[in-house]
Amino acid sequence: MSNKGTILVIGSNADSITLKSGDKEHAGYYLNEMAIPTQTAIEAGYDMVLATPNGKKPVMDPQSAVASYFGDSDDDLQKALAFVESYPAMQSPISLRSAINQGLDKYIALYVPGGHPPMVDLMDNADLGEILNYFHDESKLTVLLCHGPIAITAALPKAKEFRAALVRGDEEQARKCSVGWIYAGYRMTIFSNDEEHWVEDTYMGGRKVPFYVNDALRIAGGKVEISDQGIFKSHAVQDRELITGQNPPSDLALTTLFLQALNRATASVAA
Repeated sequence: MSNKGTILVIGSNADSITLKSGDKEHAGYYLNEMAIPTQTAIEAGYDMVLATPNGKKPVMDPQSAVASYFGDSDDDLQKALAFVESYPAMQSPISLRSAINQGLDKYIALYVPGGHPPMVDLMDNADLGEILNYFHDESKLTVLLCHGPIAITAALPKAKEFRAALVRGDEEQARKCSVGWIYAGYRMTIFSNDEEHWVEDTYMGGRKVPFYVNDALRIAGGKVEISDQGIFKSHAVQDRELITGQNPPSDLALTTLFLQALNRATASVAA
């Protein structure tokens, strides 16, 4: 077991997302986004606890279990699959409320992978909002990848109203619900609108997601930065305790920033 510190990994329990049409589309976490940052941190001497809203295991998007997300390495793909299928913490998640009740002071960092599920049951979850406010107040690392950064809107005082306004397309009301957000003015990144359009056309038959996470963070008050190199290019941003990555190919860049920040935090605690 590690003695360098424990990371609280936050997963979703959603296995589908309701599209703008009212249809449901399957959803799950992306394998590389869940496995690469956490595996790398564990190999570096850190430990992890997995928490979800109801304490049940999160669902993987099977479309992500391909070698192309792992540098075309089948070995790395199999290593990631073995991790999510057998690593003890991945098999025995706790609920977000249990994480709070057991004490958040034990955690050195928080990590949220992407896939569409954070749009469903994390971005307006009151328990996650409490966790995020604690990590912010304590300046503890808060790291999110791809669609994962939308989860930080759970820290809004009116998170449920904010999400409901986005689904209705009521940008004015969403802005009103964003007052008091702890991450207002932070630099951050998230899955871009152009990337989401590609997903809609490629996997959803042209059907539309209920709202765009890029727009949502901008409306909430985030300074959203998107790669100018085109879609699905690696891009990661750090501002204070917040580290965000734009898309699945940003996994390694985000992991590098994450490990550097973890090691600085560990050295600071030791000092």
